[in-house]
Amino acid sequence: MMKQYIFSAVCLMSGVLCMSSCNEDKQAKPYTPDYEIVPEYTNADTWTAYEAFNDNLLDPDKNIYKTSTAYTAATDRNNGAAAIWCQPIYWDMAMNAYKRAKAEGDTERENKYKQLCDDLFAGNKAHYVNFDFDDNNENTGWFIYDDIQWWTITLARAYELFKVEEYRSLAEASFARVWYGSPRVGDTGSYADPEKNLGGGMFWQWQPIGNPNENAAGDGKMACINFPTVVAALTLYNNVPTDRVADPNPESWSNKYGDFTRPHYETKEAYLAKGKEIYEWAVKNLVDSNTGEVADSKHGEGNPAWSDHVYNQATFIGASLLLYKATGEKTYLDNAILGADYTMNTMSETYDLLPFESGVEQGIYTAIFAEYMAMLVNDCGQTQYVPFLKRNINYGWANRDQTRNLCGGEYHKAQIEGATIDSYSASGIPALMLLFPADK
Repeated sequence: MMKQYIFSAVCLMSGVLCMSSCNEDKQAKPYTPDYEIVPEYTNADTWTAYEAFNDNLLDPDKNIYKTSTAYTAATDRNNGAAAIWCQPIYWDMAMNAYKRAKAEGDTERENKYKQLCDDLFAGNKAHYVNFDFDDNNENTGWFIYDDIQWWTITLARAYELFKVEEYRSLAEASFARVWYGSPRVGDTGSYADPEKNLGGGMFWQWQPIGNPNENAAGDGKMACINFPTVVAALTLYNNVPTDRVADPNPESWSNKYGDFTRPHYETKEAYLAKGKEIYEWAVKNLVDSNTGEVADSKHGEGNPAWSDHVYNQATFIGASLLLYKATGEKTYLDNAILGADYTMNTMSETYDLLPFESGVEQGIYTAIFAEYMAMLVNDCGQTQYVPFLKRNINYGWANRDQTRNLCGGEYHKAQIEGATIDSYSASGIPALMLLFPADK
């Protein structure tokens, strides 16, 4: 990473004519202009970028986000509404905008984005069946475990920020739905109980979709449910009363199903224990302890599916950091650094920029990565990543659609003016900007 910056400085010292020879030197891999040649973003740019994201991709009538600029409204899953699991990431961005405005002493923006946070909660609640996590409607309801768990995380964060009891209540209900299953739907939960010979960790989906049944030991255990479960558990651990005792009558909240009961809530200690358990399984089964690479999934006792995705790296980093902050055990911090290093040095080496995946919804990965890298940098003092993160911002912003101020997901490529841009890809640069203030 540093050799790129040093190389850039040498080119600049030699003058503009050096750009030609620098290009020739880099023919071994795709070339992008050197870091210092790209204009640096400003703090004013941050608000321009975020407001453009909302102006172009938020449905102002429903207060949920659209799939892309091609749609005038976010009607439902198949007609213009962004994916159910991505909507909470956009709420995270709104909360970060509120915190950023408050930190800057900008009362007008602080009030504006507090209202947006309220509106996004109300809009999503109305659209997604009042957050009834037992509603198995695949259009506006819940049908994959990780979709629910992403909401657990954001609802718990919203409680942490605003102290609205409904947010925590829903976060705990969604966590319980994922862990224990649903009497109404008929699944037995994501938790792969090792005492039932299910091998530990978390299953990705109830099997099969549309005809719920119990998961078997060989079914998929994806990183995108395992590490988010740790993040959810630890975020709730940080936000439940320390004097809470186990619910003496969980049947009062939910009917008994099979040989388990879905409780109303967990104790603080239970959330920490669950987070530790799933983290231990996930690191053992989904992480290369030498490189920090996170596998996409594992099925049964087979080898992991080694497929790199930025959001899996991100939640591994986040899960590690939350456990580090809860326990003080340095191994967790070391793991977070290992995962961040792999993302920066190996996954991003082609352009020294975060990689872009063109599949449906994958553009949002940078926004998720931003959240946990801010925790690593700001809460844990690992500032060595700031130049890399700001490099991504500078390239993405410089290559935006100059008319609409919308960014794409391939930060080294200029956006075509007026072309359709999806909300997933457009989220990454403003998400980073909100969390990493400019130097000016």
